[in-house]
Amino acid sequence: MLIGGSWVEARSGERFESVNPYLGTPWATVPRAGAADVDAAVQAARAAFVDWSRTTPVARGKLLRRLADLIAERASSIARVETTDNGKLIREMEGQLRGLADYYHYFAGAADKVGGETLPADRDNFFVYTVREPLGVVAAITPWNSPVLLASWKIAPALAAGCCVVVKPAEQAPCSTLEFAALFEEAGFPPGVMNVVTGFGGEAGAPLVEHPGVDKVAFTGGTATGRAVMRGAASHLARVTLELGGKSPNVVFADADLDAAANGVVAGIFAATGQTCMAGSRLLVEDAVHDELVERLAARAASIRMGDPLDPETEMGPVAFEGHLQGVLAAIASASDEGARLVAGGTRGDGPGYFVRPTIFGDVTNDMRLAREEIFGPVLAALRFSSEEEAVALANDTAFGLAAGVWTRDVQRAHRMARALRAGTVWVNAYRAVGPAAPFGGYKDSGIGRENGIQAITGYTETKTVWIELTGATRDPFQLG
Repeated sequence: MLIGGSWVEARSGERFESVNPYLGTPWATVPRAGAADVDAAVQAARAAFVDWSRTTPVARGKLLRRLADLIAERASSIARVETTDNGKLIREMEGQLRGLADYYHYFAGAADKVGGETLPADRDNFFVYTVREPLGVVAAITPWNSPVLLASWKIAPALAAGCCVVVKPAEQAPCSTLEFAALFEEAGFPPGVMNVVTGFGGEAGAPLVEHPGVDKVAFTGGTATGRAVMRGAASHLARVTLELGGKSPNVVFADADLDAAANGVVAGIFAATGQTCMAGSRLLVEDAVHDELVERLAARAASIRMGDPLDPETEMGPVAFEGHLQGVLAAIASASDEGARLVAGGTRGDGPGYFVRPTIFGDVTNDMRLAREEIFGPVLAALRFSSEEEAVALANDTAFGLAAGVWTRDVQRAHRMARALRAGTVWVNAYRAVGPAAPFGGYKDSGIGRENGIQAITGYTETKTVWIELTGATRDPFQLG
């Protein structure tokens, strides 16, 4: 683990295995951190914060640019580690890692663009202004589906703002975060600015969230865990950013380009084996084209190439670990019991790894568990609608509000739908696109706060208001003002 600039074992000396989901066998071991290791990492970050918070934004930006260049150079090697660790396609991961450099370049440029303002005073003997100062130590707790990307959505703005970071990656896929962390030393970041502890949620994650030396917790994961994180952070009033679950609708109108829509639906639910918080897991289709679109999707699902995620020709890899495999299969069985009609897939895939065939259910109603609970796997629920008003009502009838897709050639309808949908991101005639300048986060049970964009960096700062008295005159000490 990386603590205070040194690579260390857990104080207990214990390690745990990370399993290759394609083979179903262990491929690496990492330290099993406990509360003492977490405390050491937080203390290292607090010590580093003294100088890092005083480092000029221009100097922070230069280091972030150097890091971005290293990320671009090492993208292939880090991508192979992440693919081996969590089963995501190498064809996606190499592009994702190369694109990740853009996030660090963006926040390097933003580091010296975030400042305060002068305020109009209500009396002429005061000059009033604000400054933004770094918040402190940030705990970044990340999931197994995109460990490095989702860690970077926290790390890049936090470091640009002048904060120090302790990252706790998911125990199911911790290795790529450790590989990635090695670049910070090479880029020239001071010891303790970036720290990584590996371990289980109850043993390392909870002590990190609850540590009084942590000023903010930035978490990506399931909604139930997000609630627990919020309770833990509340124990010492740490701020939180929570990017949580979703049950996002992909809404297809009869006037849509069905070829483009079918491709977008596949991208929304079968890319990354459906293991994305923004997955378009609910397909809402207008009656006139419902059957045709579902038939097209069923044919495409049946032809998806499953296999070794390190093979560039593979289109869908395994789910990330055994427990998740069983959860996805249980959700599929439950959908059949509820009366949904199985259109494609529905079974475990071939091979020793954790494969689930691309699955589509028709005749789904919005009260079914299939339509309401996040499965986080390659399982699509298809629902019908007959009017724009019904589409909006169905799309918004969910506890979640992370993302939504709209497919239509009608530009006026596109804008009406974008306004009406209760979701943090709405794509029109596209799905699953993100970028460093575009804020990302959810409504309702999908989370609190936004990552990416200028909003993200301000979320890692405190606002200080300064009043300067200009005359030296005394006033009545018993009056406010």
